[in-house]
Amino acid sequence: MWVRFKRVCSRLFFVSVFIGGCTPALKMPPPIPEFNLDAFRDDLGADSLRAAISQSKSYLSKLPRARVVGEQPRHWTADEALAALSALEPLLDQWSCTACIVKGLRERFDLLPSSAEPQQAEVLFTGYYQPVIDGSPMPTEEYRYPLYAKPADLIAATLVSVVPELKSETVYGRAVGEQFLPYYTRREIDQGGALRSRGLELAWVKDPVDLFFLHVQGSGIIHFPDGTQLSVGYTAQNGLPYRSIGRFLIDNGKLSREEMSMQRLRRYLTEHPDERDEILAYNESYVFFQVLRDGPLGSLGVPVTAGRTVATDWRLFPKGALALIQTQIPIIDEAGRLKSWRPVTRFVLNQDTGGAIRGPQRGDLYFGTGDQAGGLAGYMNSSGRMFFLRAKDVEGGMKDEGGRVK
Repeated sequence: MWVRFKRVCSRLFFVSVFIGGCTPALKMPPPIPEFNLDAFRDDLGADSLRAAISQSKSYLSKLPRARVVGEQPRHWTADEALAALSALEPLLDQWSCTACIVKGLRERFDLLPSSAEPQQAEVLFTGYYQPVIDGSPMPTEEYRYPLYAKPADLIAATLVSVVPELKSETVYGRAVGEQFLPYYTRREIDQGGALRSRGLELAWVKDPVDLFFLHVQGSGIIHFPDGTQLSVGYTAQNGLPYRSIGRFLIDNGKLSREEMSMQRLRRYLTEHPDERDEILAYNESYVFFQVLRDGPLGSLGVPVTAGRTVATDWRLFPKGALALIQTQIPIIDEAGRLKSWRPVTRFVLNQDTGGAIRGPQRGDLYFGTGDQAGGLAGYMNSSGRMFFLRAKDVEGGMKDEGGRVK
């Protein structure tokens, strides 16, 4: 998601490479109860929410106030998104008083479900994180797999429809003579060496599976042998669609849906090195990176916040907007095994997107950096609900009799 096409995206962070849960007994979390605002209690602290709000305000304040930043669950302007953030900030000073927060939410906000269609009200939440992997600034016998910067011949072209009702579309490829061709696939780049000897290598890593999951997550930290680190994040993508290798293994009878998780997927690739390249090549999407100085960035170009940043479909939901989610997250033991599920309700900011995050019923929650975050993100696969918050006193808002913005 960074993600995230992560990223029109950034995350590819953004992405679910697996399907299902973990062990059969715990493969799915329990059902989510109906949302009850009176029972609301955010499970995280106010400081992380302040930080995430600040990043969204940084992005939104640079846009024209009337700029539409999302189409669902209604047309949403930058001004409306900023107003909701400003309306919530005073409540953070009362964080220890849950009743005060609930009262403030009722008085100051309309909570709009992510979809007005009842059949699309349920959202599937997955997770992403920032991995830390071993690498080297120079190629060696141990570190042989390159992490590439954006190639100069990767071209973005805009397809404009002659039908006014249809939106333009950006496609990516390369020019060969007078032809515009699709860009190189993962197989052509990693196995065919299509980008070798161009000086595009930012670093080299020793595990191609780690490299693949770095592409999926959209950003990460490369840990060098001398103890120094390089923070990298998404900058471009080859334009080819993301395809789930987890789904590929399930469809080919290699793994069952019930046992699938990111952890189980990694183990399969490690245990079957003769199949590894073919499996990874199934996902033709390829991500290019840049060096980051301010930590992992979402698709808005601002840092993401662990537990508070959510990635959604960038074509639908308001960028930078305040939302409230209700779902369940994994609880894992010291060995990284799934123990149980914990219900959560929390404020999040829509700050990222992802190649596999498509449609109104998908959300991807950012868990942070390192192995613990990766363990949680790897198991995260839970249904829930998402509500976008709109300040009631936004100027110019037309409301119906129930107080909701038309």
